[in-house]
Amino acid sequence: MTNPTLAPQSDEYQQIHNGIVQLLDTARTQTVRSINTIMTATYWEMGRRIVEFEQGGEARAAYGEQLIDRLSQDLSQRYKRGFSASNLWQFKKFYLYFQKIEILQTVSGESLHLAQLAKSFPLPWSAYVRLLSVKNPDARTFYEKETLRNGWSVRQLDRQIATQFYERTLLSHDKSAMLQQPAPAEPNVLPEQAIRDPFILEFLNLKDEYSESDLEDALLSHLMDFMLELGDDFAFVGRQRRLRIDDSWFRVDLLFFHRRFALPVAR
Repeated sequence: MTNPTLAPQSDEYQQIHNGIVQLLDTARTQTVRSINTIMTATYWEMGRRIVEFEQGGEARAAYGEQLIDRLSQDLSQRYKRGFSASNLWQFKKFYLYFQKIEILQTVSGESLHLAQLAKSFPLPWSAYVRLLSVKNPDARTFYEKETLRNGWSVRQLDRQIATQFYERTLLSHDKSAMLQQPAPAEPNVLPEQAIRDPFILEFLNLKDEYSESDLEDALLSHLMDFMLELGDDFAFVGRQRRLRIDDSWFRVDLLFFHRRFALPVAR
């Protein structure tokens, strides 16, 4: 007596297959979300500790910049990537811009467990990075709330900031109608794409570390793949270019141009 064959096209097989696919996609999405919230809480807590250390007296405040550089050197030596001085300054700025989270600190002043603190950051870290570029506190709060309310992707948030949606809403005679306008639709981000978020890869140290020159050479040698990762809006301009900002000149490793926003993007 032969065993029955399970046909891939059968309803029974499709039911279990589709159920497992949905389970895995859900698990991956939740994993990315969990990593993002823990990552964001970690960076906020790092910023808090840096600020509080610097505020511990005049002597500490005097070597605040040395603290950032020293931490960057030691953390980079231990964890390899993700802790450049500019990143640490960003964590400090993140804490200073979002100090309202401090109300969740315990009475004794001790830090909350990261899992508890993470509940205060419903947006992905990449969204908070965009919000840090908004200097007006009221505008920043507006974009944060609207991102949460509308479920904007990071690209949609970028577009709304670039087109001054906050200012346009203030000037509008019908603010409620402005707020009801949907942001341009974005394709759904697959779990496989979300897990490749560079911030997440950096946080988890999932890629080998390169020196700046090695990284630049690697990006150029795989320029097509790199451009595909950036998206269709980016065009490569050149390497080791000089840029003038106000009265100062700066040299950038790689220079790109963002077609939609008509802006240069430097690395």
